Parts: sequence; structure tokens; C-alpha cells
Amino acid sequence: MYYKLLYFGFKIYCFIFRPIRMGVRVAMIEDDKAWLVRHTYLDGWFLPGGGLKKWESLDQAARREAREETGADLGEIALVGVFTSYVQWKTDHTAVFVCRDFKFVGRSDAEIAEMRAFPINELPDNMYYLHRNLLTKYGEGRVRSNFGEW
Repeated sequence: MYYKLLYFGFKIYCFIFRPIRMGVRVAMIEDDKAWLVRHTYLDGWFLPGGGLKKWESLDQAARREAREETGADLGEIALVGVFTSYVQWKTDHTAVFVCRDFKFVGRSDAEIAEMRAFPINELPDNMYYLHRNLLTKYGEGRVRSNFGEW
């Protein structure tokens, strides 16, 4: 309930101020399955990620968010690209990384209701459409990163 109330306040803030934000998402791939999270304050499944903190690099943010939302420490990560979205009265720029080298060493934080690995070709119906599109392209071999195809 607490997170839903905060999220509602954030939506009001976005409506008034129209912020420009920078964030990260991480496609954590293991055995042709993608690890997804479901938040306590949003409906649907998402790639783990979130916003950058002041003076934080994209790499640092991706590693921090993966640790907070999944309890995983990431090894090598590759930048897939930076994408822009205009949803809910804000401009989001999101750097998407892929990681196939990770280890679960902790637990997800309280904002995560559930975490689960889904086969790339059997993604949940209620998944955020931009994340679904990216993973679908990955499954078809149509996505490249700065370290080659993934």
C-alpha cells in the first residue's frame, strides 16, 4: 500500500512538472529464460531496473538495480542501446543492458512482489510491451549489443 501511494504521488508530480529521466534495465538471461520482476505498486512484469542516482554511471546503476530488485550480482554486462519513451507525462531515456553472467547472492527488496524466470518464447501476457518487444527480438536473434549478438 505504501509503495502504491508513493507511486500515485509520483504520477501527480510527472503531470505537473513533465520530468526528463534517465534509467536502466537489465535483461538477465539464463538458459534461454529471462528473469522478470513484478512490483508491488505496478501491474505486470518488467525487466529489473530503475532510475540513476546522482553521479552514478549507467553501469553502476544497472548493477545496483539488479542487486536491489533481484538479489543478483552481475558479472559482464553489455549495453544493447538507449531507448526513449513518452508515457505518463514524462520523458524516459532507458539504457538497456544484457547479462548472462550473474549470481543470486541476496534477496529482492520490499518493492518487488515476485521474481520469476520465463522462457523467452513464453513471456507472460501482462508484461510491459517495450520489454516484451526487446526479449522477442532477442529470441529471434535480431538484437545486437556492443559485444555482438546476444
